[in-house]
Amino acid sequence: MSQEPLPIDQLPIWAELNHVDFNGVRACSVAEGKGTGLVATWECQDSETLLSVPQDLVLSFETVWIYAKSDQHLLQVLEAVGDYSRTARGAILIFLLLQLTNPRTQGKIGVLNPFTEYVRYLPKQTLLPTFWSDAEKSLLIGTSLEVALESKLKNLSDDFDLIRARTASIAWCRQYWWDAECVTRTFSDWKQVDALYRSRALDLPGTGHAVVPCIDMANHASGDETTAFYATAPDGSAVLCLRPGKKVYPGDEITISYGDGKGACEMLYSYGFIEDTMISAKELFLEFDIPDDDPLRKLKRQVAKVPPGFRLYLQTQDDKTGWEGAFVWLCCINEEDGLEFKELQDSNGERELQASWKDQDISDFESFQETLKNGPTWDIYQLRATVLLYERVTQQLLRLENSEEYVQELWESEDLDDNVYDKAMKLRDLEQTLLLQAFEGFDTKKLQLQESSVVKEYLVFANAGEKQVPEDDFS
Repeated sequence: MSQEPLPIDQLPIWAELNHVDFNGVRACSVAEGKGTGLVATWECQDSETLLSVPQDLVLSFETVWIYAKSDQHLLQVLEAVGDYSRTARGAILIFLLLQLTNPRTQGKIGVLNPFTEYVRYLPKQTLLPTFWSDAEKSLLIGTSLEVALESKLKNLSDDFDLIRARTASIAWCRQYWWDAECVTRTFSDWKQVDALYRSRALDLPGTGHAVVPCIDMANHASGDETTAFYATAPDGSAVLCLRPGKKVYPGDEITISYGDGKGACEMLYSYGFIEDTMISAKELFLEFDIPDDDPLRKLKRQVAKVPPGFRLYLQTQDDKTGWEGAFVWLCCINEEDGLEFKELQDSNGERELQASWKDQDISDFESFQETLKNGPTWDIYQLRATVLLYERVTQQLLRLENSEEYVQELWESEDLDDNVYDKAMKLRDLEQTLLLQAFEGFDTKKLQLQESSVVKEYLVFANAGEKQVPEDDFS
């Protein structure tokens, strides 16, 4: 992003010109490592409105397309990329990319708008993992972020290639974006606008995912430490209000929650930090595939339509680990149990694979667990799932443990950012703790299920060479 940033102390001028109302707060540099934030300028208390942003400044899917009505260059790109621009993320990222282009063309491309200047108040550098060096990314080996980050970078690269391919025939794009001798828009720029969106977008009531200028400068705090919340006012403006019962004094930082339930991996992935006070990874997602020796592997993959993995999480009610993942149940059933596949053809001649369970079509694997749970052989499927989960968690733990020496060598031999190293090590520690809890929980669950009368009776059939689960014999 080649434009010179603007000093944050000039933001009030921009805010006044665009009718953003600061009421007892200001944007400024805060604690080291947190960059810009909002702090109180006088004593405020109990649900007071601290900041109000007009509706037309809320950068949403709808706002982008409204801007496109008067900006032919924006409209050309949005229409050229097709379905990609029909999502909030796609439309906003394209809009932000154009704001970086506008000033460099002396006004020839794009229409100046409030965001053209506002993006210059935002940080040019980011510590989101998408910007880490290869050596720094290697610190994540064995964590759930390792695969998530690899997938994210691939998707970003695919998106960038799509936009370049779809806009190559537009004359001004060739000149100002893709000129072979002076390419002004790079993959790094694309990562930057993605980082701005991921780390700043709010789920604004009544609007959905949107970037809200100035409110997006509020830093995160969880639990009782959160001092403010954002909402939509009756006139459609976005407002930042003090939480009921809260009181702040001049110099106190105004914070919002980015999501108290989010795990360590998601916080680092989307926002570039893990809170010092976080003592649990809370949750993590492990990719999981259908075993190679499953004869129905290819067919199961075709009909799955659910994420290929499962989510581990810490249950708040008892501090034990739980899990969820419809894909796992698909891995646990086979033809002998009652799974069948058939090919259907619609009126247009299109063919689609349909799965059925005991002669009943399966329309949604997300709810398939309930179907299994209501059957008399539920304990058998639970045991199969538990064994698969136990093995997958063991594999992840071994990958973490086996990479410890390599990670230490990286720290000693490479010029790594201290801040990045600390975050990666905290993630490794928190996820290892959660994985160990899950390992112990699955081990205990296996032993319990093996004592089930249904499982014992099934094993008798299995040892006798019976292939099909004899459900009718169980009560």
